[in-house]
Amino acid sequence: MSNQTAEKRTNAKQAARKLTCLDCGQVNRVPEARLSEAPKCGTCGAQLMPGKAVEIDLATLEKAARNDEVPLVVDFWAPWCGPCRMMAPEFSKAAGTLRGEARLVKLNTEAHQAANQRYQIRGIPTMIAWSGGRERKRQAGAQRAPGITSWVKSL
Repeated sequence: MSNQTAEKRTNAKQAARKLTCLDCGQVNRVPEARLSEAPKCGTCGAQLMPGKAVEIDLATLEKAARNDEVPLVVDFWAPWCGPCRMMAPEFSKAAGTLRGEARLVKLNTEAHQAANQRYQIRGIPTMIAWSGGRERKRQAGAQRAPGITSWVKSL
């Protein structure tokens, strides 16, 4: 293989981002230029950047937080929480605005109580952003869509 061919392959790998499918858990590589083009999972066909807030479970969160190379923003919430219910439509609006730049997901702390201790959730709603396997930022309290969007863009 020539040096030029090897260099092209290296550049192609660097330009691809890892994304965990929120449906089947398969890790996919997506070219960075195609993140805003509704990429789909190579295994199950689910959208990888859905443009809306998606409910996930704890196992999917752990895998995506560990592997994803695109910001993953999680809204920790519970159905009985008034501020959480008020923030839900705002979080979904922000997910649409940020399509191709970040994925916004929701985790029900009532259904996945181990998440509270694992991620040291002291109050809800709490948003935590991960990228490249590390927690980058966290914010407690309900926010409107413009605030959520600017918070995510500041990562």
